[in-house]
Amino acid sequence: MPRLSEIFSKNKRCFIPFVTAGHPDLDSTRQIVLHLAQAGSDIIEIGIPFSDPIADGPIIQESSFHALRHAYALPDYIGLVKDLRKETDVGLIFMSYMNPVWKYGLERLHTEASAAGLDGILISDLTPEEHLCLQPAGSTSLDSIFLAAPTSSDDRLRSIAAASSGFIYLVARTGVTGKQSDVQAAGPSTARRIRSFSQLPLAVGFGVKSANDVRKIWQYAEGAVVGSAIVRFITEHQEQADLPSKVGQFVKDHLIPNE
Repeated sequence: MPRLSEIFSKNKRCFIPFVTAGHPDLDSTRQIVLHLAQAGSDIIEIGIPFSDPIADGPIIQESSFHALRHAYALPDYIGLVKDLRKETDVGLIFMSYMNPVWKYGLERLHTEASAAGLDGILISDLTPEEHLCLQPAGSTSLDSIFLAAPTSSDDRLRSIAAASSGFIYLVARTGVTGKQSDVQAAGPSTARRIRSFSQLPLAVGFGVKSANDVRKIWQYAEGAVVGSAIVRFITEHQEQADLPSKVGQFVKDHLIPNE
């Protein structure tokens, strides 16, 4: 069974933090991911820095721009996954945009990242139709994760469901990451619509900022994704020597419900 499927089958309520790779540097990212796993995270979303991150709000944009100054590239991020696999079995997925993936080569990325131990990839500006045309020849163990929105039509949700594997990422609201969301506004009804087309687990993100938000999401979805709140904390504490342990403690104390 693929790792993501196994994680969701064992844990009906999953916590999924997001971090930007290379923010503040790649070694710090490695240590932060390990502390997030120790804090109780089930799957960790690793953002690949990009110069035009249209789905991200100012907090994650800033972290991406900071990481780009290091001039890391996809081989470095794949190497990060390979190093992490020596120390943890936590679920690991990449979040990226089509431009850097296309430049690197989709088939090459799937082959190398899968061999390194990555579990899935979410390309935020890749449509299901493009995915069907571009998906690598042969099979790899990488799951393909797609975004669904409250404004998505039933036909669009059906296409997303058909192209997805691992889980489907439901955005709590339209717009970019970071802004506060009412996770119980459109989320439950959209989740019900998606479930009429797919039995895959659902993870809800965009604007999830507290343990209470996570608790509400777990009432109707299997996973809750928290990004900007964690990235903001990393930015505010990045000069401190014990940054990774502080991030893990912050997540444990303020973002993962105590239940």
